Amino acid sequence: MATPAPTALAHDFPILARDGLVYLDSAATAQKPRAVLDAMEDLLLHHNANVHRGTYPLAVEATDRYEASRERVARFTGSSARETIFTKNVTEAINLVANAWGRANVGPGDAIVLTVMEHHSNIVPWQLLAEATGAHLRYLDVDDDGQLSLDQLDEVLLDRRVRMVAVAHISNVLGTINPLEQIIERSHAAGALTLIDGAQAVPQIPVDVAALGADFYAWTGHKAYGPTGVGVLHGRRELLDAMPPFLGGGSMIRTVERDHSTYAEVPAKFEAGTPPVAEAVGLAAAIDFLDDLGMEHVRAHELDLSAYALEALARVPGLTIHGPREAAARGALISFALAGAHPHDVSEILGRDEICVRAGHHCAQPLMRLLGAPATSRASFAVHNSREDIDRLVEGLGRVNAIFGD
Repeated sequence: MATPAPTALAHDFPILARDGLVYLDSAATAQKPRAVLDAMEDLLLHHNANVHRGTYPLAVEATDRYEASRERVARFTGSSARETIFTKNVTEAINLVANAWGRANVGPGDAIVLTVMEHHSNIVPWQLLAEATGAHLRYLDVDDDGQLSLDQLDEVLLDRRVRMVAVAHISNVLGTINPLEQIIERSHAAGALTLIDGAQAVPQIPVDVAALGADFYAWTGHKAYGPTGVGVLHGRRELLDAMPPFLGGGSMIRTVERDHSTYAEVPAKFEAGTPPVAEAVGLAAAIDFLDDLGMEHVRAHELDLSAYALEALARVPGLTIHGPREAAARGALISFALAGAHPHDVSEILGRDEICVRAGHHCAQPLMRLLGAPATSRASFAVHNSREDIDRLVEGLGRVNAIFGD
């Protein structure tokens, strides 16, 4: 079956019926197709109960749907249900690893390698771990084209005290698609584990966690056309089995005595309390939506939009684009600066015409300092966007220039 034209998908997203709306902020949160809303409504209307507790039919139905969602999500990313943990977002997933794995495996003098392009979610948890354990952080730099240096990685890995290399699959500011296969291979050769922040990658490109060989791979549902409140951590089974729990409470235990407890097997060991049942069901529906389109078609469509946008934005007077110059080297987002206009002003003026772009430091302040900018504007694309949306953006930027002077 042929993939529907991108513009034909707009009717699948109820919010896009809003008059004149051009949504170019999917890197922050994606809009939800009707199938996701329907799946969550069905769960709450007809199958709502707590999971892993009751034996009555309603509870069994809820549990079956929750665990079927885990199976679906794992299959989509080339993982297994046993190695797939639901969290509330990618931030919690990375904190889980930094705490449960990090506290047990990182000590004074050890090193954690990050990159300067990381989202705060892949910086702050490691800072906290380093402060608590006496470890230190090492950062990989970014060149003028938004690329990492594998030579610098090799140099850093000569320090055999490196325990973890944590890196974004796709930068949420520069759009850079990092060479994960090489990063993971070189890290493993040096005896270090790897954690990949896949928040921007899973909605845009085919991801096979097993083929990549990452030790931990984290992503979030709301950027992948699913609901907020649900994230995913994939981890190698032997690592997860050896890690202590992150949070304690109900559901994650086998037995509780007065002075000690024993714990359930993974993934339950890391899912304390009532999990995000409706959200997991909604995420599984989002995965079905993406799978029906075909991730290779999603990538091809967003690659076309990125190439078109790079060319169109380059013609806007006073506009500077950050990140790789070639569309094939980046994901479906473009950060830019417009001379004489603060990004917040750009966003506000565009917003008057229902053109939605992000403005700010994008939770990447170390990178902003490297770029010499307190903030940027960012347009990010999704399956429902079209070249006409980019034309609307360029027209809107022309109005911004008219206000501030070009």
